[in-house]
Amino acid sequence: MNKLWKFFQYGYLIVAIICLIEGIVRWSEDREKAYMFLGAAIFITLVFFFKRHFRKKVEKRNNLNK
Repeated sequence: MNKLWKFFQYGYLIVAIICLIEGIVRWSEDREKAYMFLGAAIFITLVFFFKRHFRKKVEKRNNLNK
């Protein structure tokens, strides 16, 4: 199951990159939506790092218990 979560966590980065690109593309047309996409990209990136940190912490704890 942990190997599956490793792959899913990179999905967050893919979505963040898509939001970043959308924010850049919409910057000159619609600033409000651009800010929304850029904010989402930042938030999703933070979620990625939080989940990665938490997953590594759980893996470390599980390895100590074996």
